[in-house]
This record gives sequence, structure tokens and C-alpha cells, in this order.
Amino acid sequence: MKEKGILLESGTNELEIVEFEVGGNRYGINVIKVKEIIQPVPVTFIPQAHPHLEGIIQLRGEVLPVVNLSKALNIQEQSNSTLGKYIVAEFNQQKVVFHVNNVTQIHRISWDQIEKPSDVYSGKTSQVIGVIKRNEEMLLLLDFERIILEVNPDSGISVDRVRKLGTRERSNKRIVAAEDSPLLRKLLFDTLREAGYERVDFFENGKDALAYLESLVANGDAIEDIIQLVITDIEMPQMDGHHLTKRIKENVALQKLPVIIFSSLITNDLLHKGEVVGADDQVSKPEIEKLVLKIDKLIL
Repeated sequence: MKEKGILLESGTNELEIVEFEVGGNRYGINVIKVKEIIQPVPVTFIPQAHPHLEGIIQLRGEVLPVVNLSKALNIQEQSNSTLGKYIVAEFNQQKVVFHVNNVTQIHRISWDQIEKPSDVYSGKTSQVIGVIKRNEEMLLLLDFERIILEVNPDSGISVDRVRKLGTRERSNKRIVAAEDSPLLRKLLFDTLREAGYERVDFFENGKDALAYLESLVANGDAIEDIIQLVITDIEMPQMDGHHLTKRIKENVALQKLPVIIFSSLITNDLLHKGEVVGADDQVSKPEIEKLVLKIDKLIL
């Protein structure tokens, strides 16, 4: 995985996906999230732990939780902890191991090849955030943040963290937010509202957010008189946050807009990617109170 993440440096709207199998189905995880892929090692069982958690392992001195993806996806097949593969991942400033049946290959694709799941087959509780079409085949892109949130609710965005910032008045400020996860959109809405930011327009991907921003300045209006700031995730179908940021900063009519990237992929190793495309700041999920303070600094 040493060459991972090269594609996003210039905001090309491309990514690499590690394909893996669980219960006969094929899924994908962004290469940027993957630290390494290893053979299963002995697991220490933790009494009264979440049912999706197999236990913990020690990997080069670190104690890491092992999540059984078969159970997390409600596929009751994988029971032998000595079989399959371990995907060691890092996001949201934490490391976790996902136990899968097999890891097959890596695909290079564009975000516009990833479709949002239809509400017909994907409800509000689904862990699927994208459908990747490759010729006659399909891969499902999983919401790993949601899977971990189910195992450890304390790892998510918390309104209580914002309440500690005290009473605030920010209702005259207008924000555009691009976030593909329905769960995180709801959490962002609640926490930003608690922080005083009541006028937030949410979009499911960067493509829709950009189209909206461009429509606001189509008649020559100054964008800073309409919208004060943009918040964007990185991983989104159709257009990722790095490409959205790049397009905003390259557009003369939009480039004055401050852009904060709020993503589970913000690490010391990946900060330079946001800097290259012109992000004004970057905050790792779930540090919502830090995000609010960054917003205050950029638009007040």
C-alpha cells in the first residue's frame, strides 16, 4: 500500500478501491483508508463486547479492535476467525481491523462512476453509500464510519461538544455543506444548529454542491454576499471533496469562498492533499467543536 493516495493530490476526482468479498458479495474500500492487508492472527475475546466485535489483536505493539464484517452486514457466514483476510484501516483518527472473506484486487476509478444507492433498495440504516459499476459487474462501497459508529457510538459527532462552546448567535451566516452520508448530514445539521449556524444548505455530493454555487453567481452576483463558507467531505459519489475544492478555487466567481474539508481521511500524511487543491482549513471527523471554531475564524 506504499503508493496509495497519489491520485487525489491534484483533485482529479479519481480514487483507488480495494475490492474484497464477504458472504459471496463484492465490496470496496478506499485505498487511502487501508494501512495494510494481513493474514488472520489470534484474537483475544472481549466479554460483553458489541456482537460485531470479534475481539482485539496486537499488531506491532498496537492493540486494535477486530470487526467481523459478516456480522456487521448481517451476513451470518463467517465464523472461523482463522480464515479470510484482515484489512487494517485508519480513519477518524483511529485504527481498526476488518475481518473479510477475501481480498481480490485494486481498481482505479473516477468518483463519477459511483452512483448513490437508490432508496428502493437502500434505506436509512444501510451501510452502502455507493454502487460502483464496472462493465457487467458491481461493487458496493461501504460506509465504514457508520459501521464503527454502531460498534462504538462515542466515536461519532456529539452535540454535547458544541454546547460546551457556550451560547452563540450566527443565524445570519449561510453555509453550504457537501456530505453523502444521511446519518452525518443529520448530525452536522443538529450540531451546527446548536452552534448557532441555522442556515446550512446540504448536498449529497460535490457535483450538486458545485452546480448550486455556480447557479448563485450566474447573474454576476458576488458569492460572498450570498454564501459565507463551504464544508465538504472527501469521499462522495459523482465528485469528491478535493475536486470540489479545486473547482471552487479555480472559479473566479467562487474562489473567495472559504472551504473547510471535514473528513475521516484528514491525517498528518494526507493534509497536503487538501493544501494542494486550496482548502482554507481541514478538520478530522468527528472533531465537530474544532470545526465550529474554524468556521468562526474564517467567516466572522
